[in-house]
Amino acid sequence: MSIIDIASYLPNHEPTVDVASFKNAMRNLAGAVSVVSVGTGPERTGFTATSVSSFSVEPPTLLVSLNRDSSSWQALQAAGAFAVNILAQHQSAVADRFAGRGGIKGNDRYVGWDWPRLGSGTLGLEGAVAVIDCDLDEAIERHSHAILLGRVRSVSITPDAQPLLYWSGTYQTLR
Repeated sequence: MSIIDIASYLPNHEPTVDVASFKNAMRNLAGAVSVVSVGTGPERTGFTATSVSSFSVEPPTLLVSLNRDSSSWQALQAAGAFAVNILAQHQSAVADRFAGRGGIKGNDRYVGWDWPRLGSGTLGLEGAVAVIDCDLDEAIERHSHAILLGRVRSVSITPDAQPLLYWSGTYQTLR
């Protein structure tokens, strides 16, 4: 049976869970903090994400969730590539900047840290736990977000770096 066939048997109903309760529940899902860098030149921007995961190892592919109201959505569509920068525990200021705290936008978010250019043209954060350079393989638009499938071009890892985590509304580190 295909997905379309199964869908015809499911009841059509609106969820009864309110948004605030859902957000509160999701804060209990601990995750690594990443900055996704997108775009080139003056159109460069990016966003902070905990919704990043491995999708496939053959071929190596990542899954990232992106709000389509974000300025990063347009930049990503134009560039066709992105990089996932898995942040180290000392990089919470980078996470805050790319989450929009402080009101800094676009290309100005990159000021103050070293960002070497990657093969795709996007930038990778020096000292991140890992930097994964991706070509956009597919963007699946659903509800307010797009599910990005990124075909991995290259990976670099910083040995002994510890990850920055997010849980219960605050940054955390491994003990």
